Amino acid sequence: MTQNPPDLRPDLARARVTETARPGQPTIGMVSLGCPKALVDSERILTRLRAEGYGISPDYSGADAVIVNTCGFLDSAKAESLEAIGEALNENGRVIVTGCLGAEPEYITGAHPKVLAVTGPHQYEQVLDAVHAAVPPDPDPFIDLLPASGVSLTPRHFSYLKISEGCNHACKFCVIPDMRGKLVSRPHRAVLREAEKLVEAGVKELLVISQDTSAYGTDWKDRESKFPLLDLARDLGSLGAWVRMHYVYPYPYVRELIPMMAEGLVLPYLDIPFQHAHPDTLRRMARPAAATRTLDEIAAWRAICPEITLRSTFIVGYPGETEEEFQTLLDWLDEAQLDRVGCFQYENVAGARANALPDHVPEEIKAERWARFMEKAQAISEAKLAARLGQRIEVIVDEVDEEGVATCRTKADAPEIDGNLFIDEGAGALEPGQIVTVEVDETGEYDLWGRLV
Repeated sequence: MTQNPPDLRPDLARARVTETARPGQPTIGMVSLGCPKALVDSERILTRLRAEGYGISPDYSGADAVIVNTCGFLDSAKAESLEAIGEALNENGRVIVTGCLGAEPEYITGAHPKVLAVTGPHQYEQVLDAVHAAVPPDPDPFIDLLPASGVSLTPRHFSYLKISEGCNHACKFCVIPDMRGKLVSRPHRAVLREAEKLVEAGVKELLVISQDTSAYGTDWKDRESKFPLLDLARDLGSLGAWVRMHYVYPYPYVRELIPMMAEGLVLPYLDIPFQHAHPDTLRRMARPAAATRTLDEIAAWRAICPEITLRSTFIVGYPGETEEEFQTLLDWLDEAQLDRVGCFQYENVAGARANALPDHVPEEIKAERWARFMEKAQAISEAKLAARLGQRIEVIVDEVDEEGVATCRTKADAPEIDGNLFIDEGAGALEPGQIVTVEVDETGEYDLWGRLV
């Protein structure tokens, strides 16, 4: 499971949550687990609560109740969610559970019967009802004002922009459609209005997220455009912020996004969940088995925009995966030369159809294949970064520490999942959100170092 950074948790979030509750104001804490889509849900819940007069507590002890927004994608994620619920119960005692794991309320109450309420993913009204029951609101209309940008759990210079809920795919290893339902796209104007407000509030980078970004708008019956994502990307690119695309499935029309990247409207970055490369493995996953055509698409994207960065995630040790199939994946990675790569060892997920597949791979073989895969991915990353030595590139500043070292990201790096560029000298006056030009003077396996120019 991807857990948001520890400083987003209410017991450690003082750097991000700086409000001081007025005397008598009811306060709520938040533990947000899982992917950026869940983080957006947490922000929306807190924004609604803040508008009703609730304070946001940076620690357990100062909260009248704590909301735990859970992840339920893998068994390991479920275990971590249960652990977080238990910690909140121990530290505070009044806990409301929401999020993906909330789709299995008996699983939660079986382990923690003292939770006040359990709601499912993106059930905002039910969460609010549970908070009202546990901690009645007591707003002061003369004091409790909500900033126009709402409550953010990310640094103010970047923000996740969720454009849809749910998914229409039926991958055998995934239960997201069962948890979050079928694809429901947000209206174009609503997404654009939110993006405009974020940029007006100082956001310099918009991270576009959904379960299947490429499918955005295809659930609209009377749509004017065959592929509404193209219009949305063009409009977002006109706002003057960096626009980064996540979770893009490699449909053929994605090629039409690439000229926007070459023009600078959208960052030259695609996060695409390929998952595997062998056609038999992909068929058992119930995913498109067209790895060869995918290589052709990658070549076409790079021909249009040579600076494009490609990120993906893969699963090793999927049921039935043979050594030959795994070797095909390694060979494909050699040819694809992806810039940023993540890899997971297959896990059973309660309710997933993959659980019933024959020939599950032993744990030790999964671990060995994962190590081999990551060794190759690391070598590719190191070589690609070495080629950037001496280049002048734009970076966005994320943080400047007490010693004056700036942690930055290039256009090739998404927050928290990719690498960083560090400026060791002359960076003391920089501030988060600044976009500056640096010359790369040192490279590593995943990170870069540079100097201001």
